Amino acid sequence: MADTQDTPLSRTPLYALHVELGARMVPFAGYEMPVQFEGVLAEHKQVRERAGLFDVSHMGQARVTGDVGALEALITADLEKLQPGRQKYTLLLNEEGGIKDDFMVSRPDDEGLFIVVNAAVKGSDFAYMRDRFGRRAELVELPDRALLALQGPEAAAALEPLCAGATELKFMQAGWFELAGADVMISRSGYTGEDGFEISTPADKAEEIARLLLSDERVAPIGLGARDTLRLEAGLCLYGHDMDETTTPVEAALAWAIAKSRRERADFPGARRILKQIADGPERKRVGLALNDRAPAREGSEIVHEGETVGVVTSGGFGPTLGGPVAMGYVRADLAEPGQALDILVRGKPRAAEVVKTPFTEHRFFRG
Repeated sequence: MADTQDTPLSRTPLYALHVELGARMVPFAGYEMPVQFEGVLAEHKQVRERAGLFDVSHMGQARVTGDVGALEALITADLEKLQPGRQKYTLLLNEEGGIKDDFMVSRPDDEGLFIVVNAAVKGSDFAYMRDRFGRRAELVELPDRALLALQGPEAAAALEPLCAGATELKFMQAGWFELAGADVMISRSGYTGEDGFEISTPADKAEEIARLLLSDERVAPIGLGARDTLRLEAGLCLYGHDMDETTTPVEAALAWAIAKSRRERADFPGARRILKQIADGPERKRVGLALNDRAPAREGSEIVHEGETVGVVTSGGFGPTLGGPVAMGYVRADLAEPGQALDILVRGKPRAAEVVKTPFTEHRFFRG
């Protein structure tokens, strides 16, 4: 989960708290971030069984006001149908239909849109949006806000004493609330496959709110290591790994994120190419892979069929809930059906694998 770079690293408002709690800090997306506290396996289990608190303040938060059509022209969602109090997952596309980023867009009130983009590309995302918006819309970055994710089956019970109104939200709903005397934007969503909430808070209130949540015996701090194992088991993509600008939504098995109305109007970037792939099928496709071995397949491992390289692993590791290794990767479309037998080269040796449906573990989002 760590990355390396020469430029100075930024710190989130929770850096001092992480150090106090004994986190092992690593470089990630330009920030010093906690990779683990107690340990990846224990933290993974904590989120699956109870509740965990993640610091995701490195993500890019912004408000978009003005003509929503300016943003809609760059993405796959239908923003005219995004009602106040709702949130959508969407894809930011380049002119060829490649995925520049995936992100959440919400309408928590009547004063415009609230977006949260991936940390590694937030600078380029915001510059791209501003350039394309012209004078139609305005993007205001929110560097003075932190972002916390409270995830797990006991997340709502832990949040309820502090902000009862927020626990009335259902999956992919969002709104403004008061928490510890601060105005916070809370959505019922997350990146683990579990029920949970993402809490955007003023940076100067982040530590106080984090301590309040961690004071509940049901909640423990969670690092990037378990975040990665949790999202992998949930079959959720990591931008820059499972998709990038060379990948279309159809290839990434994310065509569901293209609104039906947008398909009908064919008014999103790369529409001709993407609609042709929807009709005819892509040449390659992202799939889930289960290995019949204890050794996990890591990103970059070759996928082989009958001695021929037919794809590559983009995410892989040990699935603690499953008790075995799982992976995601791209293979030739004719080999993408569940049950297809393949081999993955792990440390240069072929290991038997099988294409399986994702998610690997059942999503447990709260839909009411």
